[in-house]
Amino acid sequence: MTQVQRKAALVTGASDSRDIGTAICRQLASQGFDVFFTHWKADQKWIGILQRELEGSGVRCEGVEMDLSEADAAVQLLNTAQSSIGIPVVLVNNAAHSVRDGYENLDATILDEHYQVNMRTTFLLSVEFARRLKEAGMQGGRIINLTSGQDLGPMPGELAYAATKGAITAFMKTLSAELAHEDITVNAVNPGPTDSTWMDEGIREHLLPKFPMGRIGQPTDAAKLIGFLASEEAGWITGQVIHSEGGFLRG
Repeated sequence: MTQVQRKAALVTGASDSRDIGTAICRQLASQGFDVFFTHWKADQKWIGILQRELEGSGVRCEGVEMDLSEADAAVQLLNTAQSSIGIPVVLVNNAAHSVRDGYENLDATILDEHYQVNMRTTFLLSVEFARRLKEAGMQGGRIINLTSGQDLGPMPGELAYAATKGAITAFMKTLSAELAHEDITVNAVNPGPTDSTWMDEGIREHLLPKFPMGRIGQPTDAAKLIGFLASEEAGWITGQVIHSEGGFLRG
């Protein structure tokens, strides 16, 4: 990655100590990135603790509560991040909206709520991020999206979620071709079932036998892979969905 005075990363969706977004922030900070992250309805005391923790590793860190369903969220977010830590060279689209639906419940409201966060803001953040890098004459950017393995098998009861996450993959593949000549890579990571805020003991007991490695995926597993994709060493990888699931067995 082209060296700049300070490397800055923007991560969406770090709202809890156990979530993947928080693990990503920690990983990127350990690699020397200044970190700007979004959170939503998080404990403000904990947000302050996280910021101080990351600053303790010698980087700058700021977080902002932002509703990513708003139509102008992408521009607002990049403006705020840029004024705080400079132009990001890494964008991690981690935040997602997810509610259970199924064909009997799916309606326009559910579809729109998923679309606004999972597609519209993710897409607009990606292109605005790339435009700002180009305008600044900066190369070597990284766009990393989180997906959910929706192309590997059905996700009953999650029609809107699976569809909008699938759209991220389609968008990513074409955007990667458009940005390749700008030396900006665009990839996606499917971390598989991860023991974060959505799991309880019953879910863990159900899923554990499906992991041949004998454990359930942890947020740090996804964060380490994302840290690699954000690095100079990953500069030849673009347009890919990387399934990092620990051999998870479906069915």
